[in-house]
Amino acid sequence: MRRARKESPPTEVTDAQDSLERRIRAHMTKGRVQVTLTDNRYTMISVRRISKEKRYEVRLHHMFADADPVITRALAHYIAENDADASRVLGDFIDANSDHVRGRSRRAPAQVIFTAGENHDLRQIYDELNVRYFEGKIEAAITWGARTGRVRRRNSIKMGSYSVEDRLIRIHRSLDRSFVPRFFVEWIVFHEMLHQVHDIRVKNGRREFHSKEFLADEAQFEHYEQARSWERRHLDALLTY
Repeated sequence: MRRARKESPPTEVTDAQDSLERRIRAHMTKGRVQVTLTDNRYTMISVRRISKEKRYEVRLHHMFADADPVITRALAHYIAENDADASRVLGDFIDANSDHVRGRSRRAPAQVIFTAGENHDLRQIYDELNVRYFEGKIEAAITWGARTGRVRRRNSIKMGSYSVEDRLIRIHRSLDRSFVPRFFVEWIVFHEMLHQVHDIRVKNGRREFHSKEFLADEAQFEHYEQARSWERRHLDALLTY
């Protein structure tokens, strides 16, 4: 069977990507950046950090194509350092240019997405799970949650969440640590992806987030029992963050 050849983007798009790469790189002191311009309706910025190669794969909405030096500097600082001030500058820029986002309600917030953690890459995990369990049909953005301040022990932790309105999965930063195995992060991501498959029902006047059908599907995760067992044994460490 012959494989369909992947079409190259138009010359004007590649030129715009190259130009934006050069302008962002001019503000970076280390690392290489590769920019892909998109027309995604939900994710305006997505960063994948490849630490071993000191390289950043960045997907940016086309609204950034003609960004001025203030914005390209903010992009450089956000990409390389996950800088909070740069994030605020970019958020304001996205809000001011929301009319560039096709097919998105004015009320729907644009998202700044950070998928590359220090130990786990959420974009890679999400993409693999989507193919393996969902035939690539899940359409959601995914990001690590905000960084916290000083280390402390919590009484509880919400390891993942799914926003129906924004189609956004957030994973708690506590899971991006070296002692947390990949299969456990996969389980949490898989759980949140299931929320797009199963509607929230109202039962006896209360919303039911995890129906019997939901729980049955969750149990189909390859490392389900292993992940539950690991959670019980390491919950105290997860709560201390």
